[in-house]
Amino acid sequence: MAPRPAWKGYLKLSLVTCAVELTNVVTHAEKVSFRVLNRKTGNTVKRIYVDGQSGKPLGEGDEIKGYEVEDGKFIKIEEDEIEAVQIESSHTMALEGFVDKSSIQQIYLDTPYYVTPADKVSEEAFAVIRDAMASRKMAGLARVVLYSRERPVVIEPRGKGMVLTTLRYDNTVRQPDTVFDEIETAKTDHEMTDLAERIIDKKKGKFDPSEFDDKYEESLLKLVRARKAGKKLPKTKDKPKPSNVVDLFQALKKSLSADAASTKASPPSKTRPAAKGGKAKAAASKRKSA
Repeated sequence: MAPRPAWKGYLKLSLVTCAVELTNVVTHAEKVSFRVLNRKTGNTVKRIYVDGQSGKPLGEGDEIKGYEVEDGKFIKIEEDEIEAVQIESSHTMALEGFVDKSSIQQIYLDTPYYVTPADKVSEEAFAVIRDAMASRKMAGLARVVLYSRERPVVIEPRGKGMVLTTLRYDNTVRQPDTVFDEIETAKTDHEMTDLAERIIDKKKGKFDPSEFDDKYEESLLKLVRARKAGKKLPKTKDKPKPSNVVDLFQALKKSLSADAASTKASPPSKTRPAAKGGKAKAAASKRKSA
């Protein structure tokens, strides 16, 4: 089943417009989740609104949003009044300017979404905008209303589609110097820096997201499976926390030696010839349902 779009509207470049959809890049469907139960009965529990003064539960339709204008004084706002607030970016992402994506500091990047044409009619205009940005190696800046908030976004071509990343507002981002200025300036020894650089060189490789496993998630699954089978997981001892390095130079030398020994101990794997009569079978999934 295709994922449900997070937003539907229009992408606009000057007078060129096409209908588009935003789809979440990140999925949490496979994550272990827990429900809150009544310990005594085993039944699920539910949350209810109660009056902050009387403690009495609210009836259906009794709740309303409020905006605090003074201490303890609120203006009541109806849901339909909020839904009636419409600006252009509620339904249209107008490309207002273009930048080199690398010029945007990483601290401003927030949540990614895939951008795709919403229908057959929009595919040609979508491709024109995408290919023009790809040709110029540029990313477009726009605004969009997502989850009742207008957000600045950057849109860049990627393959047959595009990727939109929401951006954080400048006044919500704590600048690095407000934190880094507290770090004392340290004079590093050239020989120790050289050792650290050699360690980095030995560990250098290409980014492969498939190599990252969620160890905590796997441990939770083991716990669930054990309890399902009526067992208890053996208690694991906490790993000792690393102590402060006393002799940094010796620590670097030992790290370099350990990495070299590890490299010798594991010889490079030999490439096996492809099996005749078809492709090799895909590796079985590491995850198994609880």
